[in-house]
Amino acid sequence: MSTPSSVQSQFERPSVSIETLGCKVNLFESEYISSQLQSFPPEKINFDGNDVCIVNTCTVTREADRQSRQAIRRAIRKNPDSTIIVTGCYAEMNADECASIPGVDYVVPGSKKLQIPQLISGEVNFDDLTSSSKNRDSTLMPELAISGFDARTRANLQIQQGCDNGCTFCIIHKARGPSRSIAPTTVLRQVESFVEQGFAEIVICGIDLGSYGDDLEKDGNFDMNLAVLTSELAERHPDTRFRLSSIDPAHITSKLVSIIERFDNICPHIHLSLQSASPIILKRMKRRYQPDDVYAAVTALRNVRSDLVLSADIMAGFPTETESDFAMTKSAIFDLEIAYPHVFAYSERDGTPAARIPKQVPPEVRKTRARLLRNAGDTVRQKVLLRYIGKSVEVLTEGRVRRTNSTLYRARLSNYLPVYFESERDVSGQFMELILTGLHHDGLLGQLHKD
Repeated sequence: MSTPSSVQSQFERPSVSIETLGCKVNLFESEYISSQLQSFPPEKINFDGNDVCIVNTCTVTREADRQSRQAIRRAIRKNPDSTIIVTGCYAEMNADECASIPGVDYVVPGSKKLQIPQLISGEVNFDDLTSSSKNRDSTLMPELAISGFDARTRANLQIQQGCDNGCTFCIIHKARGPSRSIAPTTVLRQVESFVEQGFAEIVICGIDLGSYGDDLEKDGNFDMNLAVLTSELAERHPDTRFRLSSIDPAHITSKLVSIIERFDNICPHIHLSLQSASPIILKRMKRRYQPDDVYAAVTALRNVRSDLVLSADIMAGFPTETESDFAMTKSAIFDLEIAYPHVFAYSERDGTPAARIPKQVPPEVRKTRARLLRNAGDTVRQKVLLRYIGKSVEVLTEGRVRRTNSTLYRARLSNYLPVYFESERDVSGQFMELILTGLHHDGLLGQLHKD
């Protein structure tokens, strides 16, 4: 799961804007829409004489639904004369709720969002676009190389869509449909485009990333999978960083571990879709692994990359979770050294099996446990950061810290740890050599190497 985070992208053409909530796949799809729109003649982008505002929503949690509704209403307030188009997973699952918000003009199913440019240009009819909204098996997949991510150092690369797992707390497999892989040739073409545009880091993402290739036809005895694809990308582009997005522990195979060991340009940062470290809770969640599998996978990764940093999705208060179950998950944060636990307090979702479990954990207990898990992550992160003080490192600069006339820059190590340093010249998007001198806010403080 991912925190619904609002990221707004304003096209160079003044007539269209997108606000995106949720995961990296949503971000990629918004940029795909943006890229198509920017290729249109200007007269095709103006929609019924008005500017256009697109809200690409998320439904990963009940809180994501609430934030999606807020984003829609905020877009309407900020753009009272614009045509408002709502799409994304929340629109896919709750089209009537979206349509009932005063000011919404069109609700496009998330499965058809990539046709929004054709809707705006008049090439497709709105009724035709929504007539097959319940057939999520036909969710559109990106086929064209997008032009890039506005004002970002790194680019998100979608390689996979949908999920076959059906975890008992999750509704995304219903919103996104079954797992499907984007053709390797399309992926390679998109990466070539990103590299040509100068992106120094590419984040490989999907809804169920590790299932990449499962639906692709075999070429003789050759299997295309995440490890093979990542190896191909890293070998073709040795000067580009490749970072894996959220991955199920069951998909950390020995082959993937060996690829991470072999290529230095595959970032030593793994975001685990962990959820819990209790055997019984994982079983009731219908996850594909047990705690021993997670510990073994992390041990294998650390054996080949000592600078590995872990982040993880973790849920607090799943139905029937006891104090003992909770303690196992909290211990795992320390044992596995999860520096960035992305903690959710469980919330019931209509239409999910977990919502029907009689023994629900009281909401106040969920919130308390979530806070304790975050505190555990804070402790681990401090320990990890202190380990780097005094080291000489290479960082990729993201940009200036947002202050007036600031010379302070924010960057990241390949293992995701944030670093701040001063520079009199603009070094955004560049690799820099630093000496780490201390702690600063949520990360490390560094100094530029003197020539």
